[in-house]
Amino acid sequence: MFGKVTVQKMLGKLEGQLGEDDYTEPLNILIDSANKNNKFNLFGSIAFKNQLKDRLKVRKRIYNLTKNQNLSVPADPIFVTGLPRSGTTFLFNLLSLDHNHRSPFYWEIMNPLPLAKTLNQKKWRKNKINFQLKFARTIIPKLRAMHHIRGETPEECMLIATMNVRSIVYMCMADVPEYAEYLKKCSFESVFLWHKRFLQVLELTGRPNRWLLKDPSHIGHIPEILSTYPNAKFINIHRDPVESIGSFCSLTKNVRLGFSKSVNNDHIGEMVLDFWKYKLDKGMVDKENLHSDQIANISYPEFIEDPISTIKNAYMKIGLDMNIKTENSMEKYLSIQKNIQKKEHSYALEEFGLTSQIVKEHFNKYLQTKPF
Repeated sequence: MFGKVTVQKMLGKLEGQLGEDDYTEPLNILIDSANKNNKFNLFGSIAFKNQLKDRLKVRKRIYNLTKNQNLSVPADPIFVTGLPRSGTTFLFNLLSLDHNHRSPFYWEIMNPLPLAKTLNQKKWRKNKINFQLKFARTIIPKLRAMHHIRGETPEECMLIATMNVRSIVYMCMADVPEYAEYLKKCSFESVFLWHKRFLQVLELTGRPNRWLLKDPSHIGHIPEILSTYPNAKFINIHRDPVESIGSFCSLTKNVRLGFSKSVNNDHIGEMVLDFWKYKLDKGMVDKENLHSDQIANISYPEFIEDPISTIKNAYMKIGLDMNIKTENSMEKYLSIQKNIQKKEHSYALEEFGLTSQIVKEHFNKYLQTKPF
């Protein structure tokens, strides 16, 4: 992929300027796995390397800003969790309309520093990111249909985790089985240390009432989240894994096609099934340690049928209220969405060497709880 690029060559002048050395191990595993298993196209080789380096540069800026400051603890967060492609993004987008919530925008995650304090500075960053996204959609044509992103929209935490080189982002970009196995079981304690620092940096321009955060992999890291954010609350959405696993396989395939000369669909199916079964099984155990007012479980079919009533019930469960202003904003959003003609995202489990029966067998423990 990179030739014989070592961690030292990748880091270059960044080495020694990134704070705690919690990144060398995953970086070594990721680079070795990518070199071993991938045949990147020219764009993919450059983009994968630049993605790694750019995120470490962001880490350096955050470290330099925070290392000598006594910053306040971030506002208490709500985490949206659930299998990927299970309605978490739709739920997240609706919850972000609550005026008590603040989510990191995509442009903030990608380019948080120096802090943008004026409208012109923010506009320039948004436009720059949107230009990059426009190019990305030419490389990955189906991206808009699968996961629509804009610089000014709230975005999820998996991109924050790239600063720590522990993120499902890299599993989507490349066939990295050794890294996926490492990521499946490694501690995310240091991930949330940097996650906290990132929120502290954003709070330098204003403290929200609550943070609203989302990443499907959070379901497997409840203990680390609570260690960092003891008052965290969770809204967990449940969808049939037969539907969500197939959709995530398709997403991964289409992303990889933008970076690689060839893609092994069977490898994708095996990786996705194994990784998310492990995370969900772990999350099922860890959720038992939460207080009843810390978590609300919602059904995807019920949520799609009546989104606002479902969210109201979830709010009641975790001790929150929905005001009329938020409800009106959600109603307006839903009305607009109904009139948007969306591109269909089609996929089949069989394309990835899977069947509905195989998925049901792997997620049997979860399905026995009848969560949806």
